[in-house]
Amino acid sequence: MSKKIALIFGVTGQDGSYLAEFLLKKNYIVHGIKRRSSSFNTERIDHIYQDPHIKNRNFILHFGDITDSLSVSSLIKKIKPHEIYNLAAQSHVAVSFETPENTANADALGALRILEAIKSNNLQKQTKFYQAGTSEMFGKTKKKPQNENTIFYPQSPYGVAKIYAHWITVVYREAFNIFACNGILFNHESPRRGETFVTKKIVNGLCKIKLKKQKKLYLGNLDSKRDWGHAFDYVGAMWKMLQQKRPEDYVVATGKQYSIKQFVNIVSKKLGLQILWKGKGKNQKGINKISKEIIIEVSNKYYRPLDVTNLLGDAKKARRKLKWYPKYSLRDLIDDMIKSELKKLK
Repeated sequence: MSKKIALIFGVTGQDGSYLAEFLLKKNYIVHGIKRRSSSFNTERIDHIYQDPHIKNRNFILHFGDITDSLSVSSLIKKIKPHEIYNLAAQSHVAVSFETPENTANADALGALRILEAIKSNNLQKQTKFYQAGTSEMFGKTKKKPQNENTIFYPQSPYGVAKIYAHWITVVYREAFNIFACNGILFNHESPRRGETFVTKKIVNGLCKIKLKKQKKLYLGNLDSKRDWGHAFDYVGAMWKMLQQKRPEDYVVATGKQYSIKQFVNIVSKKLGLQILWKGKGKNQKGINKISKEIIIEVSNKYYRPLDVTNLLGDAKKARRKLKWYPKYSLRDLIDDMIKSELKKLK
């Protein structure tokens, strides 16, 4: 029996690297797409990289770009994958306010380009498609927790772009009989998280403060609440969606919610840092109980123009139909991130 072929857009990102590992362990041939740049951006996949001169490789990298229709279509026509995972995006919410057109081009139209390539290359019967959605699509919704039936109310260009990708996936599924699924994933983190994302920033900053390599950590809204899981768990849910008999959309989340401040407190405790909080809202300060120094301050710079403050996922459908359960708790996730960060810093 021939091996299954998977194509991952965004393979060099956090999710893409974990998914590539996951699929390789399941004996897939994995093709990954990365953008060409003057510097290498492959550190998350260097450990699974295979030289092009190796015969019978099962991990193959291609240059391409989700914003280039010809690139997307020609790669899909050439590879003819059984499964396509669209994890490519401008994924930083705050940055989407600064580069809204680029965000829309990559995050919204990127999904359309892949779906149109599947249709125009007559791959509907062979190729299954996974679209990476996000809890940011729910935005300002009053309903809690959020599930597959919750109305979207985005609060950023990123959230709006992802909603277009979500609905165009549904339209192509119903109009052209493409096996296409939306995974509405709540926040998921890991040691491979980008440096500008708040969880990585907190772990990195507090580890440096612990090692006396940094004096202060500046954060945004400490009262925002999120449902955090581990990216390693979430890529398994992506794969499970494409193994079902019928394509459907699923929320993937832990069902547990913590504030940014609670996240900070857990990391601090694990590092042996005792923090005393003073003030409220934007005037909150975190003080080192031992040294009496202010080590955490709130900065207006890290507030979004519109803030999403209360995300909590209801993944009952994923548990029931996919038999998916997260293996990592928030504390397990933080342990993993701290261990990796300290190893790098030392």
